[in-house]
Amino acid sequence: MNKLLKKIVDGEQISPVLPDDIKNYLIDIDGTVCDDIPNEEPERMATANLYPDALATLNKWYDEGHYITFFTSRVEEHREVTEIWLKENGFKYHGLLMGKPRGGNYHWVDNHIVRATRFDGKFTDLIDKEATIQVFKD
Repeated sequence: MNKLLKKIVDGEQISPVLPDDIKNYLIDIDGTVCDDIPNEEPERMATANLYPDALATLNKWYDEGHYITFFTSRVEEHREVTEIWLKENGFKYHGLLMGKPRGGNYHWVDNHIVRATRFDGKFTDLIDKEATIQVFKD
């Protein structure tokens, strides 16, 4: 990632960050950009039906300079079929992380800002919306 900015806090270097106008998207695959296919049925992965609005939106974000990394519950043995499927369907992306924990109800704890967007059937432009979130007690 060549857009990372070096950060100094209290005279010490900390992990670099992206500029405010660049997002680092982590995108699920199954049920988000294509049919929801469980790891127990890998023979279906090569022929998964693409969600066209996902392709258009993610490639637009890529072209705008954002980072696109697919983060999937598919296991490492499914990497090749997954990479072929992404390429054949025209996805532009920077990385592919395999082995995301299964089961949903994700709680991401990080020292960087994390914004979650729940996919609910269609990719559209993102909008700001107020919601209640869980935070650590002071």
